Amino acid sequence: MGAQDWNPKSWTSKPIKQDVVYEDAEGVQSALRKLEKLPPLVTTHEIANLKKSLKNVALGKAFVLQGGDCAELFDYCNQDMIEAKVKLLLQMSLVLIWGANMPVVRIARIAGQFAKPRSNPMEVVNGVEMPSFRGDNINGFDATPDSRRPDPLRLVSAYFHSAATLNYLRASLSSGLADLHSPLDWGLGHVITPSIKEKYERIVNRVKDALRFMQTVGIDTDRGVETVDIYTSHEGLLLEYETSLTRLLKDPTPPPSHQPTVTLVPGKGPIPAQTPASSSYYATSSHFLWIGDRTRQLTGAHVEFFRGIANPIGIKIGPSMTATELVTLLDTVNPTREIGKVTLISRYGAANIAAHLPGHISAVQSSGHIPVWQCDPMHGNTRSTPNGVKTRHFSDILSELKQALEIHKAAGSFLGGMHLELTGEAVTECVGGAGGLTEEGLGERYTTFCDPRLNEKQALELAFLVAGFYREMEGEEGVNSI
Repeated sequence: MGAQDWNPKSWTSKPIKQDVVYEDAEGVQSALRKLEKLPPLVTTHEIANLKKSLKNVALGKAFVLQGGDCAELFDYCNQDMIEAKVKLLLQMSLVLIWGANMPVVRIARIAGQFAKPRSNPMEVVNGVEMPSFRGDNINGFDATPDSRRPDPLRLVSAYFHSAATLNYLRASLSSGLADLHSPLDWGLGHVITPSIKEKYERIVNRVKDALRFMQTVGIDTDRGVETVDIYTSHEGLLLEYETSLTRLLKDPTPPPSHQPTVTLVPGKGPIPAQTPASSSYYATSSHFLWIGDRTRQLTGAHVEFFRGIANPIGIKIGPSMTATELVTLLDTVNPTREIGKVTLISRYGAANIAAHLPGHISAVQSSGHIPVWQCDPMHGNTRSTPNGVKTRHFSDILSELKQALEIHKAAGSFLGGMHLELTGEAVTECVGGAGGLTEEGLGERYTTFCDPRLNEKQALELAFLVAGFYREMEGEEGVNSI
């Protein structure tokens, strides 16, 4: 089946997993008609820039840092929480740039990461059966049958919360939030341990020294250091919503260096050669969408939708994915083998990665595809305490990342990034790290509505350790000696 057989609604003829059943069918159609009239949340130029950056990642020339909340809530759409996430990504990326000695592509799980897949559509709370919480764009978290009833009005509310988040994100970046002249202004939070704070400040001081040197010798340091690109992403789970924001748009114009040469026409002089403008379908809800491990069926609705959009896309792969399925899936969503079009987000777990990743790498290498390889060390390492509280151990997260780096290097491959669930808040949801959080301390500030997230201290510590791994692999001075 080729691209000519695809349209934004062709997925409706395929079997679907994790679908939502609404009681108010007319309300759903009314909400979708409203969404279809609203402007895109992102532009094709932004999407094209991300694709270019991810191509560099796939070729081993850059690293991608992707992170944010497990389940974004409408209440997270406020200045403090948006800035906290952005500043944490900026801090981590600065550390990774220093350690890996390459550019970092920043992608936030923000402005749309509302819907969440669930193992069971129903649950029993206090003896009452009701729908499981599926995310703020579907139903409410309060454990009452009325709150848990899927509400189509939440689809439109999701759009406007995403738009408000994006608006403030763009305004903050254009106003100098990411200015590399003052990275200490990004804030280190009140929970950062002295050793991590000292390492970070040493890197900042070296950056400032480099900027002063460049200014002294007459190099303009205002260009390229006052802001950065931060792209948005979420799991493309709710296909009705994604379809309503999928538009047939003109592809971005290539830069001048790639324009056709001029043609000499007698009597008229040089005339630039014209090429017909092409158009593609873009999912404009976000720059980057991914398919979850529960919805990557080869003949399913989600794969059908994803194979037709021009955005860069991600695919979560876990222990249940066979090498043959993986290659067939790549052939389906990326038949032209566009480099970096697909990001493979591996989520095996620290105890399982060695048994699965080498075979997957080998199969992909033999297929001719060149994807971005990204490690998600969170989902495969979720466990519950004896009291039933979901958590993740920092040591497991770190172990899976380190193993992924080593396995890719041994296979002649490149681990191009990490995909993390994190927050800029001082939460207590993951055990371990330099702060020594124990299972007994999880109740202090356990605020996630779904899976446990790294807090600011743990996330920045992880960035230092991963940066140190890269330096050690290259035989350079480790970050611990900064």
